[in-house]
Amino acid sequence: MDRSKRLAIVLILQVFSVCAAPNSNLFREYIGAEFNGVKFSDVPINPDVDFHFILAFAIDYTSSSPSPTNGQFNIFWDSDNLSPSQISDIKSAHSNVKVALSLGGDTVGGSSAYFNPTSIDSWVSNAVSSLTRIITEYNLDGIDIDYEHFSSDPNTFAECIGRLITTLKNNGVISFASIAPYDDDQVQSHYMALWKSYGQVIDYVNFQFYAYDQGTTVDQFMEYFNTQSSNYNGGKLLPSFSSEGSGGGLSPDNGFFTACSRLKSQQQLYGIFVWSADDSKSGGFKYEKQSQSLLSIKH
Repeated sequence: MDRSKRLAIVLILQVFSVCAAPNSNLFREYIGAEFNGVKFSDVPINPDVDFHFILAFAIDYTSSSPSPTNGQFNIFWDSDNLSPSQISDIKSAHSNVKVALSLGGDTVGGSSAYFNPTSIDSWVSNAVSSLTRIITEYNLDGIDIDYEHFSSDPNTFAECIGRLITTLKNNGVISFASIAPYDDDQVQSHYMALWKSYGQVIDYVNFQFYAYDQGTTVDQFMEYFNTQSSNYNGGKLLPSFSSEGSGGGLSPDNGFFTACSRLKSQQQLYGIFVWSADDSKSGGFKYEKQSQSLLSIKH
């Protein structure tokens, strides 16, 4: 076989490997937003998965009488029960565990938490400084972006968040980053602008499929998944459910795991994430166990 043919085959195999990325055993769960005393040690951890806890939330608002601070982040999760020492303990006990923090969230102090920068440069500078301090103190591994309300245009959001992630990675402060959009025109316009400009530094898309209507069917879920895979082309899109009693989307009792099995057979199951450990605590984390069992099965 001549050299040109060998090169052509290598290129075809490389393209195929990118397009047919393998399944992943990644399990991710938000924790700490509801201050109900849930601890890392409460949550079952299967040794055969990669497990990410995501602290909810760090917000660039003042802690008392919350108001925007232009990128100076403070802790708004249950830091009494999810402290630096408890992070050290859970990582020591489980070598497959990493811990991230999520930025933004839906509300702060009973009102919407807005992404509200004064300028791109000043917001990025403040965010890098304040988050580096928190991430270092808590020995965290990554960040997640979950802003849901915006006082800025999509390009400003894209530049602020994209530069933040890039700088934290380049500085060795974090090893991974994710985004958490959902199907809303304003939300999607901001996150898709971010993805277009900075998708190369975003490792996972924690898409909030539980924000779809309650009663979603398996077939509808698969359509939604395909649509969002197109929107975040090339990204590792994670299916999700909410363990809140009023959660929407495709529920764990009504076909979620059937859908995940379909995705796994199509080599598109890059992981599963759950909102949230706080809500699952009262039910004994049965869906977390089921999710991790599915992810740990090798085909």
